[in-house]
Amino acid sequence: MDGREIAWDDESKFDDARKHAIKVWTAGTLTRVKVTPDGATAYADLEWRDTNQTGKGWKSVFGKWDPNTGTDYLWFNRAYLDDGKKYGTNEHRRRVAAHELGHALGFCHKEYGFGQHPSVMWADYGLIEGKRINGPTSNDVTAYHALWG
Repeated sequence: MDGREIAWDDESKFDDARKHAIKVWTAGTLTRVKVTPDGATAYADLEWRDTNQTGKGWKSVFGKWDPNTGTDYLWFNRAYLDDGKKYGTNEHRRRVAAHELGHALGFCHKEYGFGQHPSVMWADYGLIEGKRINGPTSNDVTAYHALWG
C-alpha cells in the first residue's frame, strides 16, 4: 500500500470475486483507502492470483493474503473455488475475496466474542459462511474507521 492507495494487478480468473471485494471495501463510508487498478505509471501493491493446492499449508485454505516487501499477493485456491467444487460458487469466492482484501487493508483475524459479533474477518470460514457474510459488517466498518479515520 502506498499511503492510502492500493494499486492492484489481476492474474486471476475470478474477476467477479475481485470486483465484489473492491466494491464492498470502498462503499459507503469506506472511502479513506483508494483501491484502483495498476496503471502505466503506478507500481502494483497487490496482485490477485490463482493457485491450485491442497498440500502442506493449503489444506482447507480457500484464499490467502501473502504480504511481501514489494507486491503483496492475494491467492484464490482453485482446488476449492473452481466451478464444480464444494465452494465453487460466486458467493463463496466473493466471501473469500472480501476477507482477503480485508487483510491487505490492514486487518487481522477477528473474534469479536467468537461468533457473537459478525465480521468478514473471522478466521473461521464456517462462521462467515453460516452468517452469510459477504462483505464488511458494522464491526468491520468500525475497525476500518479506527484504523483509517
